[in-house]
Amino acid sequence: MVIQSTQMKDDEMKFGFDIDDTLINLREHAFTIYNQKLKKNVPLNVFLELKRVEIHEPFGLSDEQGIEMWNQSLEEIYYTTCPAFPNALQTLQQLKKQGHEIYYITARPKEHGERTKKWLIEQGFPVEDDKFFYGMQDHEKVDIIKNLKLDYYFDDKPAILETLSNHSVKAVLKDQSYNRNKNIPRIVNWTDFKEIIDNI
Repeated sequence: MVIQSTQMKDDEMKFGFDIDDTLINLREHAFTIYNQKLKKNVPLNVFLELKRVEIHEPFGLSDEQGIEMWNQSLEEIYYTTCPAFPNALQTLQQLKKQGHEIYYITARPKEHGERTKKWLIEQGFPVEDDKFFYGMQDHEKVDIIKNLKLDYYFDDKPAILETLSNHSVKAVLKDQSYNRNKNIPRIVNWTDFKEIIDNI
């Protein structure tokens, strides 16, 4: 895959990316783990229709039980075989090859930051220490995005992108079942990356 828009060939640009459910399919991975741990067989189409980020309701768990389940399962969720979305890895590798700057901005807890960075590198993502940010609240995430003066930023959380609506960064929403009610430029498949960049 070759990413070549006129603008991107001429200028080095700064691209920022959230990780979970933007570059990697974390919630679906966690959904599979929940089925295994709880000895359930909740079908994938139920997951694909969820209208909230949290995944515990189809398993009959309360919000409190869902938080507990998530926290107890983090090791498996974060560090096993969670797949990247198709073409996400290749897209970032190509951006790096073309000389663009790639920043990762994730709200994963601080105690998971360095291991997450190592895991991403092991998967082949181009990661530099000074371009990897983690362990912040959403409002801090927005401040980091603004301070970095990014050209583009990709995330699955509409609230973060809406906060950036009056800022120079071009914000793109990674399509998920829980954000389809938002009128924000979105990317459904990473194969559409060039088209998205050329048209926002």
